[in-house]
Amino acid sequence: MKKLINNPDDVVREALQGTAAAHPDLKVFFDPHYIVRADAPVQGKVGIVSGGGSGHEPMHGGFVGMGMLDAACPGEVFTSPTPDQMLEATKAVSGGAGVLHIVKNYTGDVMNFEMAADLGKAEGIEVEAVVIDDDVAVQDSLYTAGRRGVGATVLAEKLTGAAAEAKATLAEVAELCKKVNDQSRSMGMALTSCVTPSAGKPTFELGDDEMEIGIGIHGEPGRERKKLAPASGIIEQIAGTIIGDLPFKQGDEVLAFVNGMGGTPLIELYVVYNELTKILDGKGVKITRNLIGSYITSLEMAGCSITLLKLDDELTKLWDAPVKTSGLRWGV
Repeated sequence: MKKLINNPDDVVREALQGTAAAHPDLKVFFDPHYIVRADAPVQGKVGIVSGGGSGHEPMHGGFVGMGMLDAACPGEVFTSPTPDQMLEATKAVSGGAGVLHIVKNYTGDVMNFEMAADLGKAEGIEVEAVVIDDDVAVQDSLYTAGRRGVGATVLAEKLTGAAAEAKATLAEVAELCKKVNDQSRSMGMALTSCVTPSAGKPTFELGDDEMEIGIGIHGEPGRERKKLAPASGIIEQIAGTIIGDLPFKQGDEVLAFVNGMGGTPLIELYVVYNELTKILDGKGVKITRNLIGSYITSLEMAGCSITLLKLDDELTKLWDAPVKTSGLRWGV
C-alpha cells in the first residue's frame, strides 16, 4: 500500500515536526510527545487536555488553541498515549484553576489518563476526568468495555473549551462535559479499511460490494456487514439507531455532525447531510447547528459517522463562541 512516509517508525514524530513548523502559535514537545497552546498556562483558567492514538487527525492536536483544547497528547498510530505524556501536558496547562481530562472510552486511554490524573493530583493539581462513550453501534468492542468514544469528543472539546475560556470553574466545566456526552449519540460506517503505516496492509477486508455498519475508528468490527446500498438507505439505518437511542423526539433542537473518516470526499458528506436532514425533518427534530467535514478520521478509511447532540440555549451559545485552532476556527 502506498503511503507518503519515510520510515513507519518515525511517522508520528515527523508529523509533529511538521505541525510545529506550520503552526508557531503552538508549542510542540517531543520527549514525551504533546502539543500545547502557545500562551499556556493561562492563569485562572481551567486547562482542557485530551489525547489518544495518532491517525485520527485533526483530532486531537488540530483542536489545540483558543476556545478549545489547551493541550493534546498524541500516541503512536491507534495506540494510547502514555501517562507521562498526559502528566507533562497537565502540568503545562495548569493555571491554578484545575485541569479537565476528556477521555475517549478505550481501555488504554482510560487507564493511562487515570494514572496521569493521580500523578497530577500528587503534584498539587486538581484534576477531573470525563469519559466520552457516545457510540451506539456496539456495547463492547475490541478496545473497550462499554461504548466507544467517537464524535461527541470533538463537540465536548469545543464546548468545554468555550466554557473554560469564559472562566467557568472546574466543576462547571466537568459537569458540562458530562452533559454533552449524555445528550450525544453517534454511529459510523465504512466502505473500505484503513492501512496503518506499520502494517502496510488493510486492517480488515471488505468486498467491493460490501460495507460495515457500526465500525470503530480503529477499524474495529461493527454490528453488521452487508451489501452496499444507496446513501439514503445507509443513513436511514444509522440515523434511526441514533435517534432511537437517546431518544431524540419531536421538538428537539440538535447539532448535526457529519464526519468523514479520512477517505470520503466532501461532496459525499453533503449527500449524507441531505439525507439526514430529510429524516430529522420527518421526525420533527430541528437542526439548528451543524458541522460537516473530516474531523475524526481513521487514516484513509472511506466512510462516515453521524453525531447528534441535543441542544439548549447554553450549549448553543458555547458552540457559537469564538474558536481558533488549526482544525476548527470561527468568530475570530
